[in-house]
Amino acid sequence: MSSKPTFIQNNKRDAPRARPSSSGWRKWIVVAPFFLFTILFIVLPSFSLLTRAFIDNNGKFTLLNFAGLFEPSILSAYWVTIRISLATAVGGGLLGFLMAYAVTVGNLPRAVRTGLMTFSGVASNFAGVPLAFAFIATLGRTGLVTLLLKSALKINLYDQGFNLYSFWGLTLTYMFFQFPLMILVITPALDGLKKEWREASENLGASHSMYLRKVALPILLPSILGSMILLFGNSFGAYATAYSLTGGFINLVTIVIGSQIKGDILYNPGLGYALAIGMVVVMSGMMALYYFLRRRSERWLRP
Repeated sequence: MSSKPTFIQNNKRDAPRARPSSSGWRKWIVVAPFFLFTILFIVLPSFSLLTRAFIDNNGKFTLLNFAGLFEPSILSAYWVTIRISLATAVGGGLLGFLMAYAVTVGNLPRAVRTGLMTFSGVASNFAGVPLAFAFIATLGRTGLVTLLLKSALKINLYDQGFNLYSFWGLTLTYMFFQFPLMILVITPALDGLKKEWREASENLGASHSMYLRKVALPILLPSILGSMILLFGNSFGAYATAYSLTGGFINLVTIVIGSQIKGDILYNPGLGYALAIGMVVVMSGMMALYYFLRRRSERWLRP
């Protein structure tokens, strides 16, 4: 009876001790560029905006910059920007979801999915001056499509009320990079739908439409809403496309910020920084809501 414990104790004494892992600090080195990037391009600029928003043109402390956010023209700029962001988020989200659903769950040929994903990767980053010029050359007053419709079908888009340089024209332009981004974001969620769920629904007598209403859409709804929030933020911060297309005639927050910081007539950098802080607050709220919805969707779509 006494030899067994001694044997176990000797084995424990002779067993080699586990060496502390030396790869822990190497993992931190690998992610160090991410933290450096976050500090340099997010934390420090946000802190700089916050401090400069309390300084007037004479370099003195003031609260008038934030009081200026409640002026009618500023509130109108926020409202127009929010409207365009909502319109493009909902429109681009629905269109992108339907296209992504068709190539993932709809059993279309693999080549169609590959082509759509390739196009989405390119189009989602095609914005700014090139996108504005492309739409002017296509749907402007002397654009290719405008002239073709006028000569072939005797339809003048601008006589029918269409205007590329208006609210809905800018919304249509934003849609070009919004729905491809939706395709890229929502496709992994669609791939996460398990075949067993559909087979179980069919075995229980559910039709395809019933499966969509009762199973697929409730599971995908947090991902869809979260993706639309990302589209909202993507449109909310756009500047170059709107400025290049409309020349600043549409009163967007980003254009007002540019006018206040580097304008000749409207020059109040402090107000511009306060406007940027307002955008940061709106975007922070959107990201918090996106994080909440993503946590809910991950419970179902976890492999």
